[in-house]
Amino acid sequence: MKVGNHRRHGYRLLALACATTFGFTDASAQSTTGSISGQAQPGTIITATSDTGVTRKATVGDSGRYTINTLPVGSYTVTLQRDDTTVDSRDKVQVVVNSNTEVSFASEVNAKSLQAISVNASAIPRIDVSTVDSRTVITAKELERLPIGRTAEAIATLAPGVVAGSSYFAGPTGNALVSFGGSSVSENAYYINGFNSTDPLNGLGGIGLPYGAIDQQETFTGGYSAKYGRSTGGVINQIGKRGTNEWHFGAQVQWTPGSLASDPRNMYYPNRPLPEGYGYADGTLPGTLFRSRRDNTSTIATYDAYLGGPLIKDKLFLFAAVEAQKQNGQSTSSIASSQPAITNYTYQLPKRYVKLDWNINDSNILEFTNASSKNSYNSNLYAYDYATAQRGALFGHDLSTKTGSDIYSGKFTSYITDDLTFSATYDVNRAIDYSEVSGANTSLPFLSGVTLQDPAITGGSPIRNGITTSSVKSPNAHYSSRGLRMDLEYKLGSHLLSAGIDNINSSAHDEGQQVFGPGYAWVYGKVADPSKPINPDYGVGAPGGSGYYVYRYIYTTTTSMSVEQKAQYIEDHWQINDHWLLNIGLRNDQFTNYNFAHQSFVHNTNQWAPRLGFSWDVLGGSTFKVFGNLGRYYLALPNSVAERAASGSTYTTEYFTYSGIDPSSGAPTGLKPLGPGPVSANNEYGQAPNPKTVAAKNLRSQYQDEAILGFNKTLGNDWLYGAKITVRKLQTAIDDVCDTDRLVQTAIAQGVDPDTVDIPEGCLIFNPGRTNTFLLPNSNGNGFSEVTMTNSDWGFTNNAKRKYYALDLFLEHPFDGKWQGRIDYTFSRSYGNTEGQVLSTIGQDDVSKTQDWDFWQLMEYSNGVLSNDRTHQFKAYGSYQITPEWLISGSLQVTSGAPKVCLGYYGSDDSDPVLYRSSYHYCAGKPTPLGSLGRLPWTKQLNLGATYRPAFADNKLALNLDIFNVLNDRKPTVLDATYETAPYTVSNTYGMPLYLQTPRYVRLSASYDW
Repeated sequence: MKVGNHRRHGYRLLALACATTFGFTDASAQSTTGSISGQAQPGTIITATSDTGVTRKATVGDSGRYTINTLPVGSYTVTLQRDDTTVDSRDKVQVVVNSNTEVSFASEVNAKSLQAISVNASAIPRIDVSTVDSRTVITAKELERLPIGRTAEAIATLAPGVVAGSSYFAGPTGNALVSFGGSSVSENAYYINGFNSTDPLNGLGGIGLPYGAIDQQETFTGGYSAKYGRSTGGVINQIGKRGTNEWHFGAQVQWTPGSLASDPRNMYYPNRPLPEGYGYADGTLPGTLFRSRRDNTSTIATYDAYLGGPLIKDKLFLFAAVEAQKQNGQSTSSIASSQPAITNYTYQLPKRYVKLDWNINDSNILEFTNASSKNSYNSNLYAYDYATAQRGALFGHDLSTKTGSDIYSGKFTSYITDDLTFSATYDVNRAIDYSEVSGANTSLPFLSGVTLQDPAITGGSPIRNGITTSSVKSPNAHYSSRGLRMDLEYKLGSHLLSAGIDNINSSAHDEGQQVFGPGYAWVYGKVADPSKPINPDYGVGAPGGSGYYVYRYIYTTTTSMSVEQKAQYIEDHWQINDHWLLNIGLRNDQFTNYNFAHQSFVHNTNQWAPRLGFSWDVLGGSTFKVFGNLGRYYLALPNSVAERAASGSTYTTEYFTYSGIDPSSGAPTGLKPLGPGPVSANNEYGQAPNPKTVAAKNLRSQYQDEAILGFNKTLGNDWLYGAKITVRKLQTAIDDVCDTDRLVQTAIAQGVDPDTVDIPEGCLIFNPGRTNTFLLPNSNGNGFSEVTMTNSDWGFTNNAKRKYYALDLFLEHPFDGKWQGRIDYTFSRSYGNTEGQVLSTIGQDDVSKTQDWDFWQLMEYSNGVLSNDRTHQFKAYGSYQITPEWLISGSLQVTSGAPKVCLGYYGSDDSDPVLYRSSYHYCAGKPTPLGSLGRLPWTKQLNLGATYRPAFADNKLALNLDIFNVLNDRKPTVLDATYETAPYTVSNTYGMPLYLQTPRYVRLSASYDW
């Protein structure tokens, strides 16, 4: 604590600061502002001046309280004036996003005796009693100290209740995704400087800032304001740095050498006893090498630079940062791949951030932000011989991609009066989504299952064609979004009233996927019992002979689509008295999804989401806070839902036996059909559905209710502790259902003649577990007939269910100039039969169109713990300033494993009633709900770091050493869940790890700031 020349009086000021009561704050989940409030002599003037020249004033009321709202985050000088004379001041008051900073002053009698007192703001109370939400804020200073990854998601995992999502999924720039409170990875919202940066195509992640440009990151785990929505998971809000009245420059170089990284584990085919009557697809493979990972490491080089300062002092400011990251590495594909190869790959991840702030005058501020984040991937493929472990010649290239976004945003803020503030934000997100296979022969088909080719034809050596890419996007694929929000805030006595709109429009063009090459792929297979039909329900017979067969696979979903999302809100932040704060809000969302012809197929309105939160300053001194929150949150369907649901998609398989294989193309010859021709479980034969029939007439958006109750309390002068209980319940889910036979049966029962209507040939979007009404076009072209389907009409025995409850405990020692530390423990359960919009068991990212709920047989025995359930989570992080030059730090995360999964053929007779092959909750004829087979092993991640700031460089030079995964744990995080390749034929890869923890690696860095 710095108290200037009047130490005794400084202690009085500190005591007053610690004995504060409430002030107003804008508690918005994606805000870029905070507030300052406190106690002072009535009638005096409080002035807050930022290091960017922003000046706001407030007159202390008769109660001795003042509040200054909607202040841009940053450092402020707060002064007390009486009769135009400054009699007291506080320097370096840090305004944190969405928080109230308490700054109180001495009484008038004492203030008269002061000439100029400067008190460092580190003496403010540690508990912010003006907020009702659940969030974690990590500042730039903490990011400098802690050894953590450089993504928004890596920072978010420091918050309680946030766990790594399935490794199947990745964001638009390749970043791993996270799960909040049991929700799926597509249910989170991302913000940069208050504008939405969530990927508008499928909601899987969003872009982030260059690491050195992050001023603060908020991670909301629940209870946020009615001003924001479109999330039933969590919110990640990054606030970028801005220029000040002093010029600052800096640069950093980071190097993660592959030579100091550990190799990943080799993977072997599982070798376990099988139930009677079951056999492996290939009995020679169990226990043998599946994938070599030797020398599968990479080297990462990252270069950062920034500058910030005044273009016009007190008026116009610039902050600009660039980051260039390049990763070169090597990866070896499996022995079962279409073409075993060593891939030499390169990732390039450039980022850019530019921020302009114009203080037009004391009442009006204009901000401009440009943020860009891209990820490009290129590679060379070299043949690899598993028999000799030798690398061969260059034979081609993998799929080259370039993804990411450029975001442009403008924000205007007007302080119309001391009590009335207006702000408007407009932003544009332009995304790139490009892919190609350089030099590949497009006349050759992709081959899968080549190790299951008939050895009588191949001689035991699989015939391959060098094509390693299974699917591609259109070269014209791209998407974008535009957002507009306007907010009005008015302080009326003890109320801070807010109202506004929050709109986003997004569109996508030529998005989706199609099979590489001639439009189809060949998939080879083998059954353990050649005399049994592959799928008798669809007329696919037995292969006979030695059991070898092949099927032609066609999959095309390319289309265009758009979404409109609108919302309005009102809110009252009501300071009832010195101890009680109430936050009351109401939000109304409207979502409309359009197909390729801009015809709406989903239109949801009147989605009222109430929010109610409270904060109780129990002792009146900001040392003991009890808080709670009740809220409802709606989630929109992203653009990608139209790819299969509302477009003319094709998804077929056609089965054959074969007598030969072309030695150059790898395609089967001498084909003999095993079935009636192409079959599609979902009747996807390329037909475009009528937009009025795609979704249930009374479809409701996915929404979730949440309740939170907790407390925070000081422990002595240096510690904080607390606890929180969270309960979440998914009230409505959206998925698709594909059982048209059941629809026809119910239509007949309700008096609708199926010969007089057009029965949908594809899947329908509905609310599983609810009663849904569908429109069927009349065959004569005049109007529609309605059919109402209950849950039991579809054959389902359970409603859609996802419930989550958690107990969070924490103990924290805030940074005091010497050290900081925090420990969190979370006990939680996430259970039901619906994970959310995606399906982690098989990595299915068809948002709200997963295989769950397609047919009742797929949902039998589906109830259990869910994929994102982690019963126990231990988290700890901290840093210690050994000397003024040396700092050490660490972070530890220990998490119990996800539930194991086994999906096989249906029932005790290994049937396939809906042509989904090994996708039912049965294995070896026995039910296998999630959690019934145990769990994956616990994972632990220990990271350690050390920083040296030599005095001879005035502490402006920093040299860092970070070691990640110090204990080199390489536990599996995802296992292959597919039990069979055909009835009674166990997959050789079932239960094998598909993803494991990243092995130990070292990061070296040097930075200089001046």
